[in-house]
Amino acid sequence: LAKRERSPPAPLFFRKNPVLLLLLLKACTYVGCNPTIGDVVVDRYSIPILCPREVKSGDYVRYHYNVTFQDGKTFDSSYERGAASVGQTGQGRLIAGIDKGILGMCVNEKRKVTVPPHLAYGSLGAGDVVPPDSTLVFDLMLLDMWNKADLVVTETVSSPRDCKRSVKRTDFVRYHFNGTLLDGTPFDSSYNKGQTHDSLVGEGWLIKGMDEGILGMCVGETRNIIIPPFLAYGEKGSGKEIPSQATLVFNVLLADLHNPKDDITVENQVVPEVCARKSVAGDYMRYHYNGTFLNGVTFDTSYQRNNTYNTYIGMGYVISGMDKGLQGVCIGERRRVTLPPHMAYGEQGAGKDIPGSAVLVFDIHVIDFHNPKDSVEVHVTHKPEVCNLTSDVDDLIHYHYNCSLLDGTRLFSSSDYDNLQDTVLGADKVIDGLDEGLRGMCVGERRTVIIPPHLGHGEKGATGVPGSAVLHFELELMDLQKGVPEGYLFVWVEDAPLELFQAMDINQNGEVPIEEFGEFIMLQVAEGKGRMKPGVDPEEIIADMFRNQDRNKDGVIVAEELKLKVEEDKERMHEEL
Repeated sequence: LAKRERSPPAPLFFRKNPVLLLLLLKACTYVGCNPTIGDVVVDRYSIPILCPREVKSGDYVRYHYNVTFQDGKTFDSSYERGAASVGQTGQGRLIAGIDKGILGMCVNEKRKVTVPPHLAYGSLGAGDVVPPDSTLVFDLMLLDMWNKADLVVTETVSSPRDCKRSVKRTDFVRYHFNGTLLDGTPFDSSYNKGQTHDSLVGEGWLIKGMDEGILGMCVGETRNIIIPPFLAYGEKGSGKEIPSQATLVFNVLLADLHNPKDDITVENQVVPEVCARKSVAGDYMRYHYNGTFLNGVTFDTSYQRNNTYNTYIGMGYVISGMDKGLQGVCIGERRRVTLPPHMAYGEQGAGKDIPGSAVLVFDIHVIDFHNPKDSVEVHVTHKPEVCNLTSDVDDLIHYHYNCSLLDGTRLFSSSDYDNLQDTVLGADKVIDGLDEGLRGMCVGERRTVIIPPHLGHGEKGATGVPGSAVLHFELELMDLQKGVPEGYLFVWVEDAPLELFQAMDINQNGEVPIEEFGEFIMLQVAEGKGRMKPGVDPEEIIADMFRNQDRNKDGVIVAEELKLKVEEDKERMHEEL
């Protein structure tokens, strides 16, 4: 809209008669002169700066007025009645002087129109109110104007950079608005209510002009929409705020848009090069997300909490759109999932943060997922050419390891310590998945092991390990000492001597002190005929074994006291039975 000069443009009558207009202007003695229009004198004493349109013949007008006689006595006022006057120009429905004097007015313009008797009520007057041959002075203020040929007028104030979709009929929209009459009087605002106006488009939920004016809008677009009365509330108006035959002006900001037939949309996918498998219903997933509305406003994010969101997918634990959008993803994948309201929180919304009928946009980063039925995954990356022994239950092993999450986040490493990590397999010294992953290894072998949470640190996690985390281990076996079964201190690798006591009684004096006993056991280990429990001081083992055989605790073992543990276990079992 261009700025309007203080002096108004000439009415149509003078535009067609420039000579008469020139003579009239010469007769003016002050700024904003009082032209005479067919004996009607007009004083335009208040003209708005902006005037996109002037009254022309055939227009409908809504205006306030005070009317007085020449002596200043008031005999009628629309202000006193509390309702503006409405009429159509050029159709003989107004007194002739007003029909002429209102032409060329702008909305919000004020003017005085002096009407001679022959253009007012003439020699007859108007009952007891207007005497015959009265000159009338009307003080007019134009509030509104329209024409039956008017259309809805739209003007885009601002547009988003990216518009992938615009409003069409049958869409559901959420928008903010400020509503005013044509003269600027406000009548309603969604901002004052603290919530958007929500409606279907083209289904009769909105006034016809809004149904038309909002078409083609993008989310984030701001648009001015001017709606003539016959496409708004017409003769009836609406409540006390919108009078009869009011042109409405809306400043609209489109906040949201969807169609009831919409499905989720997936875009902006970044898929890792390696994807062993994709997620399926029943998997348990850990993921980070940013949640926004279509206008980009954030309503929630897992990053601020510094915790992933963890849930089963495809089983109804999350909103249906997310349940669907998280299936078919790879570990490490990023994707944007847009959920229509009927696949999110619907008409009710969720708390104070998510309004009803809101489209939700989630930017997702999948950290890991697993299935409760998953087992330990073992991938051998190096195996030595010679491998005579492999690790098994009860063995003492020494190994290097690096432990991380599947997204590469480093957790622990044996390089953080001065010594190698060691454990006895099957002794419940490490998490179950690692114990399993360390079995069957050769010294010098390297492997990667993937451990699901139920074989790792579970839902609660551990110090430095998030709950329900899948763990990635890089392992290298450095040393292996074959072990003995639980409860044993020494086992025979070969058959024990038939005459065990005689073999143990080195000086053949019928008694075996601890020195002879220790010398005998160490000889069996050295010759590979027997094996002591690894990881324990040999002298402690020998002392324990000797105490077990020295039944009378006299410091020596005789033939009657010597028994193998296997035989003792058989005797004990027989007694229990």
